[in-house]
Amino acid sequence: MPVTITIPLLNPNEPEAILAALHVSEGQYVSEGEILCTLETTKSTADLEAQAAGYVIGLRFSQGQTARAGELLCYLAESATWAPPAMEASPDPNLSGDQIPSGLRISAPALALARQMGLALDRLPLGPLITESLVRAHLGQAVQLDLSAPQAAFDPTAVIVYGGGGHGKALIELLRAVGSYHLVGLVDDGIPAGQTILGLPVLGGGDALPELFERGVRLAANAVGGIGDLAVRVKVFQRLVQAGFTCPAAVHPVAYLEPSALLSPGVQVFPHAYVGSEARLGFGTIVNTGAIVSHDCQLGNYVNISPGSILAGGVQVGDGSLVGMGATVNLLVKIGAGARIGNGATVKSDVPQGGVVRAGSIWPE
Repeated sequence: MPVTITIPLLNPNEPEAILAALHVSEGQYVSEGEILCTLETTKSTADLEAQAAGYVIGLRFSQGQTARAGELLCYLAESATWAPPAMEASPDPNLSGDQIPSGLRISAPALALARQMGLALDRLPLGPLITESLVRAHLGQAVQLDLSAPQAAFDPTAVIVYGGGGHGKALIELLRAVGSYHLVGLVDDGIPAGQTILGLPVLGGGDALPELFERGVRLAANAVGGIGDLAVRVKVFQRLVQAGFTCPAAVHPVAYLEPSALLSPGVQVFPHAYVGSEARLGFGTIVNTGAIVSHDCQLGNYVNISPGSILAGGVQVGDGSLVGMGATVNLLVKIGAGARIGNGATVKSDVPQGGVVRAGSIWPE
């Protein structure tokens, strides 16, 4: 299955970053850990690494452009011939003629019109997708414009919350505290539409996602904690992404992130939590209230760091692991994927994949 590479949030106060350097090109094969691009904000610089080996497909940005956290950079596919979903139209290979300049993105109808009218392709700009209307503009022909307003306007601040339980309530409060989002409503498969939670209306279940997307909503926050069943949380993320939604990282204003920390999309950092220097948090990870993630920690995808837990420097936590409330993990310890650390436990040595450390115990026992 192709791996989706999105733009991370380098600074919670700056949702956008500049691609200072792009180290790959469309169709290039990269190895896991290879640097894809270098991102810059006013306060930090970071390299974005490949999460897996594969071919770069659907590259959406070029060097020097500005990208927003959570936006798609590219896919890493097992095959160089794989086509991404809803990929913009590429030139029709059956249309012969003069060679298309390197870097020119043009639709098949636009290419046919340009060749029909004898327009030199090297006069067209590189970067944006060239449509038929843009070709007509270059030809100096009149373009019939539809000046009517669309029924649904895109709101870049609109966000929905998927899940109306306890974690959903905490997430609503977090997003309101951030102050830069317009909370449209809740989506929950088990709560009837029309009810309200913390003053936010329930809009329906997951079946309502396509309609919300058509209304111009593009952001979503996953409030399904998945403590008892991580698969439920993962499925919600998959459903949101398949419906076209972006899951931005959300950081409470009274949490503290060092400028060099790097958050992936879908990360949630709650009040009074601390994320240290050069810590790396994977997709969908939760750092709950008052938790400490010290310098150089590496957290995988869908990790849950419970309230009041403490990770010392250089701790590595594998995908889908849970660190319980008040637990303490010592310096440089590695916790395997899918492990569960009980509340109040003290972890002094590595925990294997799928390992369980009992609440209140000292590991190794």
